[in-house]
Amino acid sequence: MMVNKNVGISQTACLPKCKLTGVKRFFSPQVQRSIGQILAVSYPFLALATGVRASYQLCCKPGVTDYLPPTLTAVAASCYLLATVGFVKRKPWAWWLAVSLLVFESAGVLVVGSLSLVRPELIGRTAWHGFGVDYGFFPLFQPLLGLLWLFYPENRRQYFRSG
Repeated sequence: MMVNKNVGISQTACLPKCKLTGVKRFFSPQVQRSIGQILAVSYPFLALATGVRASYQLCCKPGVTDYLPPTLTAVAASCYLLATVGFVKRKPWAWWLAVSLLVFESAGVLVVGSLSLVRPELIGRTAWHGFGVDYGFFPLFQPLLGLLWLFYPENRRQYFRSG
């Protein structure tokens, strides 16, 4: 322990060492790889599922009078598809695209999910209805998992490395 002779207090008391061993252990390379694999499979799958649902509701389903639910589902499908591109390309613009889409998606799920509980007749059945209940709540936790993965230093470094 070093004592600063000018002040008379220990430097370790002023600047405690922050060990992130628990965080590093949780975000081991295996966990990071697993999160990446979940995102690589779930985002294209949700893009396909919500895209087909929106297309059917907009084009083929008889008696549709309210176009807000299928339009919101089409917006969700577009977010999932573009976020997939952001996960695949390792370029700075792709990182920014993925982060902005995941933030938009999180806000959309929270707003639409809340409104679907408070005023269900206003929102109808969308991909984000009930915080994504029709899709196993993937729309709720998937963007948070994606943001966590994108902001992990090693993954972020891959997007912004020069060369």
